[in-house]
Amino acid sequence: MFFHYSIILFVDKIKGKKPDQLNYNNLFFSIENNLRELGFGDVSVNKKMKELNKIFYDILLKLTNKQTDFIMNKDLILKYFENLKNNDKKRAQFEFYLTKFFNFCFELSSNNMIKEIQKFKF
Repeated sequence: MFFHYSIILFVDKIKGKKPDQLNYNNLFFSIENNLRELGFGDVSVNKKMKELNKIFYDILLKLTNKQTDFIMNKDLILKYFENLKNNDKKRAQFEFYLTKFFNFCFELSSNNMIKEIQKFKF
């Protein structure tokens, strides 16, 4: 989820659009609510949300190796998807998927991006 949202924000940056704070708030509000529904207490939720925010910003800042071109950071993928370390074929497929997702998002208007993402097919 964080990779996808980071790509959306990257596309907005390239297009010169400001990120939508409401989408960010809704994403993390949903995660927080889900943690609470799973039975986590206030202290645990706050700790987990802090960890998830760090992960999100790590992905957001290191997603691509370029400022304007979308070239996936392979080290970042391997950091969060350890099962791809010994499987170059699956890692390449995942990179291809994320690149296709970037291209799909880039063709959408920023206003409709979140709504239209649900129609994305690989």
